[in-house]
Amino acid sequence: MQNFERRRDRFDFFDRMQSPAVNLCFRMDLPDFRPWCKAQGLAPFHVLLCAVLRAVLQVENFRYRVLDGEVITIDRLHPSFTVVNQHFDLNLAYFDWSDDVREFVARGQAAREEASGMLEMDMQYGDLSPRAAKERVFVTCMPWLDFTAIQHPMASLATPDIPSLAWGKFRDGPDGLQLPFSVQAHHGFVDGYHIHQFAQQIARELDAIML
Repeated sequence: MQNFERRRDRFDFFDRMQSPAVNLCFRMDLPDFRPWCKAQGLAPFHVLLCAVLRAVLQVENFRYRVLDGEVITIDRLHPSFTVVNQHFDLNLAYFDWSDDVREFVARGQAAREEASGMLEMDMQYGDLSPRAAKERVFVTCMPWLDFTAIQHPMASLATPDIPSLAWGKFRDGPDGLQLPFSVQAHHGFVDGYHIHQFAQQIARELDAIML
């Protein structure tokens, strides 16, 4: 928490605001990992999800949370993401973390199949302990859209401490892959520079996965 204490005054400043969230949408440049995924028989979405969540754990500012009025640092994540069911209604998929990318992808795909087959929304998130509920980020993907802005829902405008992440349609870029990416987080924890660090770390995680 030593690094956080250096910015506690920033946290106190933004946390007093009605909405302390920062929401930034940008075009992310990544190595084109799709050919590697095809050769390995792995779904690109789940490989990218693995890289994104690994990056969250590597950038300390994305691991700060507020619990019982105190700032804490999480050390692990409970993966989850949005899916659509057969009626194209939103549902939530949850699964257990694995450090092995193949097992991570397999668990994610199984969770997706289960969630997409459900008519009612899976609300197992509500069964987590208050601490475990903080060990998440909110993830959604809209592969049909090359969006330029997004507003993520929040249970309360005053408590955006769990980051919300979204990405959209892949397209070829001059040096690899490009996609729209959105980060929403507590501005007391995360500045634009940390979002820049996060984007760079995602690219590094993809490179490491493909080694």
